[in-house]
Amino acid sequence: MNLSMTTDYLADEGDPSPYLRRIADVGFTHVHWCHQWNTDYLYARSEVDQIAHWLAKFGLTLLNVHGSNGREKCWYAPEEYRRRAGVELVANRLEMAARLGSDVVIMHAILERPEEPEAFWDALSRSLDELEPVARALGVRIAVENLNDPGHWDIVARILRACSPDYVGLCYDSGHGNKEEDGLRRFEELVDRLIAVHLHDNNGLADQHLIPFTGTLDWDRLARILAHSAYAGPINIETMMHQTGLTDECEFLARTYAAAVRLDGLIRRSASLSPTAI
Repeated sequence: MNLSMTTDYLADEGDPSPYLRRIADVGFTHVHWCHQWNTDYLYARSEVDQIAHWLAKFGLTLLNVHGSNGREKCWYAPEEYRRRAGVELVANRLEMAARLGSDVVIMHAILERPEEPEAFWDALSRSLDELEPVARALGVRIAVENLNDPGHWDIVARILRACSPDYVGLCYDSGHGNKEEDGLRRFEELVDRLIAVHLHDNNGLADQHLIPFTGTLDWDRLARILAHSAYAGPINIETMMHQTGLTDECEFLARTYAAAVRLDGLIRRSASLSPTAI
């Protein structure tokens, strides 16, 4: 059984090797690389080589990489120098993913200045155009993630309409979707573009990154959607220990793994149902 866990369940900066070891020890086979997901950090070749060594040492496979918008470097920034730096940052993650054997990099795209939508779309469109030959040469696709912001599904849908499926797909974040009344409906509309998942739970009000089955998310319905989606990879859990109230790392990981096994079984059973049952 192939199951994936996010690397940043306890910290997203610093030495990742202790977390990789514990993720492997509990039984996960894959990791979602989420270290440095919101920084301007550029991975050097020596660092990527070391990550490859750790993955091999612990018997882990890299599922995908969470790319970074950056704090100063931002691929949709209206300031051209920041946008160009952001493109370099995304390209760095595309190259990292390819060298580590992954074919998907997950990205955010946020309309941070609602009063300037044209500047946002102009910058993002140019960045997508510039990154496409890089991504295609490396054999890595970009997955745009649904976020918490009002109207963000419209942004995701517009990006997917503008880009070829063999270049850009969807990453569905179940916690973000659970905060919206129509999150699962909007997901169903784009499910044929699904290439990555961030699976976690919450109370429907806050982005808590709880262990699946401990919040209010309708996992039965989500499992049926996933079972009949375009996604064929391992389920990926994106839980954060500090949000769960648990203080023992081993207990947290054991509970998360048990929930992943349960969810995997639910999806497999749902695959036998007719898609009309969704």
